[in-house]
Amino acid sequence: QLQLVESGGGLVQPGGSLRLSCVASGFTLEGYAIGWFRQAPGKEREGVSCISWSFGITNYADSVKGRFTISKDNAKNTVYLQMNSLKPEDIGVYYCAASHRARYYRTLDGSLYESWGQGTQVTVSS
Repeated sequence: QLQLVESGGGLVQPGGSLRLSCVASGFTLEGYAIGWFRQAPGKEREGVSCISWSFGITNYADSVKGRFTISKDNAKNTVYLQMNSLKPEDIGVYYCAASHRARYYRTLDGSLYESWGQGTQVTVSS
């Protein structure tokens, strides 16, 4: 059974850092694009970053460029999202998702992702 599990969320002060992890089980991430998405209360889901597992190409939303870094660990079948210089507007539930059909693209269109994790909460507050 294909499963994605996120972890690493929490409460952090503005300017702080968090590293989110997304572990895949039941399948290998080889041949998938993995994306991070977030949803704040009362707002639509937003694509944050993605990586093509096979090609290593990445993409970032303008709002996080220069602050967030997506990476992968082949051996651990895990994708990370390093978030630095966090701002209150980064608050939300962060989800990772996998897409086989978008594996060649750097898309942040969530409708193209087939499998989703349960999410991890990120709160930025002083």
